[in-house]
Amino acid sequence: TRTRLSFETAAKRLSADTVTFSAGSSSLSKGESLRDTAQTVTAMGVDCVVVRHRSAGVAVQLSRWLEAAVINAGDGCHEHPTQALLDCYTIRQRLSGIEGRRVAIVGDIAHSRVARSLVAALQLLDAGVTLVAPATLLPPAVDGWGVGVSSHIGDVLP
Repeated sequence: TRTRLSFETAAKRLSADTVTFSAGSSSLSKGESLRDTAQTVTAMGVDCVVVRHRSAGVAVQLSRWLEAAVINAGDGCHEHPTQALLDCYTIRQRLSGIEGRRVAIVGDIAHSRVARSLVAALQLLDAGVTLVAPATLLPPAVDGWGVGVSSHIGDVLP
């Protein structure tokens, strides 16, 4: 709900017209393929599609089928790049920059779309990242993420 309302509010502020579409009340729920739905959306002449889906990779797939721009508002347990952008914006505004900052992401990293996206964004912006969580809440492949890992919040506090 928060993500949908955020996008709808932003669109309204930009004077964009929006149409809210729920897969549960569409032909998708009757067996129509995602590709057929994408072709229908293209035929309607939309300029942009903001998609949030329970399956990872749907936004990428839609971007191949649609002539419109596609924004990933969260897919499966994979990514939530728009939230990561907002978090980076907030850090930049509040702390006058990100480069060289040390950022701790605390909590259930294994099941967090936002954490995955935020790690990638912070690394692109040259921030140091430490994940703080018990081993049971870290993804199995975290060793390949290029981040620090700790199970104690005290390890990352000044």
